[in-house]
Amino acid sequence: MRTLLIGLALLAGQLITMQAKPTIRLEPHKNTIEARFGGSLVELINAPATVYLPSSPPTADAQGVPWLVDVKNLGPDSVTVTSVKTHFQVSVGTGQTVHINSNGAAYLLKR
Repeated sequence: MRTLLIGLALLAGQLITMQAKPTIRLEPHKNTIEARFGGSLVELINAPATVYLPSSPPTADAQGVPWLVDVKNLGPDSVTVTSVKTHFQVSVGTGQTVHINSNGAAYLLKR
């Protein structure tokens, strides 16, 4: 019973954290995730086959928090999120969300 309560408390904390993240819906057929979207959930709908991250990986903000973005593909097709300069690439299927971090020199996929 105690384990169940701890598990529920952790789940509730994660749900609250997810709700606090600002959501940006990328305009249909737009192919760029801007650096200013850092810290947000970016929703893709009717996106082109390839969507680009900022060409230079953003650095941490003034408080030292690393740049990150969650990308959710609402469909209808899979989308490749890429950065040509750093050779980062990830495929995002319909209904899937990926978490992308930047250390200022490269993009990293957070699992």
